[in-house]
Amino acid sequence: MIKTDFKGCLTAVAGLCLLTASCVSDPGEVAVKSAADAPIFPDYRDVTVPANIAPLNFRVREDEKVRDVEKVRAVFFADGKEELRVVDGDGLIEIPEKKWHEMLDAAKGKSLEVEVSLWSAKYPDGISYKKFPIHISADLIDPYISYRLIEPGYEIWDRMGIYQRNLRNFEEKAIADNYVNHGECMNCHSYKSYSPDTMMFHARGKHGGTVIYENGKLRKVNLAGKGPKKQGVYPMWHPGGRYIIFSSNETKQAMYGPNGCPIEVFDFYSDMILYDVAKDSVIVDPRFIGKDRWETFPAWSPDGRWLYYCAADSCRMPYDREKLHYDIMRVGFDPASGRFSERIDTVRSAAREGGSASFPRISPDGRFLMYTRSDFATFPIWHDEADLRIIRLADGKELDASKLNSDLCESYHSWSSSGRWVVFSSRRLDGRYTRLFIAHIDADGNPSKPFLLPQKDPEQNRLRLKSYNIPELMKREVKLPEDELKKLFQ
Repeated sequence: MIKTDFKGCLTAVAGLCLLTASCVSDPGEVAVKSAADAPIFPDYRDVTVPANIAPLNFRVREDEKVRDVEKVRAVFFADGKEELRVVDGDGLIEIPEKKWHEMLDAAKGKSLEVEVSLWSAKYPDGISYKKFPIHISADLIDPYISYRLIEPGYEIWDRMGIYQRNLRNFEEKAIADNYVNHGECMNCHSYKSYSPDTMMFHARGKHGGTVIYENGKLRKVNLAGKGPKKQGVYPMWHPGGRYIIFSSNETKQAMYGPNGCPIEVFDFYSDMILYDVAKDSVIVDPRFIGKDRWETFPAWSPDGRWLYYCAADSCRMPYDREKLHYDIMRVGFDPASGRFSERIDTVRSAAREGGSASFPRISPDGRFLMYTRSDFATFPIWHDEADLRIIRLADGKELDASKLNSDLCESYHSWSSSGRWVVFSSRRLDGRYTRLFIAHIDADGNPSKPFLLPQKDPEQNRLRLKSYNIPELMKREVKLPEDELKKLFQ
């Protein structure tokens, strides 16, 4: 592929480089005008994106009908006027970041039209495809996202880490990888109100514990040595900053074959404990500690006055796994005393609605609850039938979230701080590796068509042999003190 910036172009072709975004010569008019959809990967047709997203680079697929692509061109129009032209020679449309952001800033609240053309052995004089829209929302997304990168299986987990990505460009950095804790598991990060200044994550193994970053300092907490001596698993930091709610799960996995599911992850029990960050103590409500009822996946409301969680009656695991169906529950909370109210409400009843619920997450305005629905059990990541659902909390009505879903698994998800975007993990590309998708949510809770997380080379989304796990949006970059982090695990 031939690439250069404008300053690097030879004087003889300087005029051409001002018209296009590369120094590959533009082939000019095409001979064939097709009404077919452009054969591109990822599918960015008719998606809604924030104006501060990285360039939507894409490749023209060389499918059975179109092989040996020699040149490709993408022309971007706004209000019928050409704004940007990208010409390349190896099937990759790589959009210059500066020009992309200038174009999106000017197009906020509007739509771009994109025309893709290619030249190949089959079409030596070129073919252009039907134009498609990209809608540019004036709703910005939080500038950073963090996630765990891990192999998507049960047997390899000694190379993993928690990473962050600048959504405006393609920069990815490690927040913490498991070199620091000697190759042991590292997972389940959480932030206080999307702030990188207050966060936590778990590190397992001999020197493991719950790592807490607050007021510029790191410390490691052994929750199993406090109160009921239970380890924390799935966390969420309270919006007020004083508490972290944890489920405490004894999690196992088994290999078996119903519905083509290769692995089932399940709990032998799960409880909830509340960690008081200020007092370094664990608070226990007896209703959430017991063998008859299993509680998991806790989530605070944005005002911190309600705790949502999933719960199910215990059963023999893994033998009765297909009988295990989780409800979504809600209980009031008093941040001043750290106590939960007596009344517990059922937000979604599995007996009435069917299926099993996981990962309840509340929108920042408190109006909507998104969760993952699977046929049974607690861990939907290997369930092809798992879908995202949205409940309007004012009346309990389930909204139409079909645009978010595919024929394969949709799983973990989180809201942006504005409530206008969600990011979620999906296995829709190949059924094995989870990749990240982003979708706009309007004021009435209606989602748009999701788009795949942009990469500098889109093929990374198919060739990277890691799954993206637990995506969380942040307002700024995380900057943990590296030397302090290493000392925690010495």
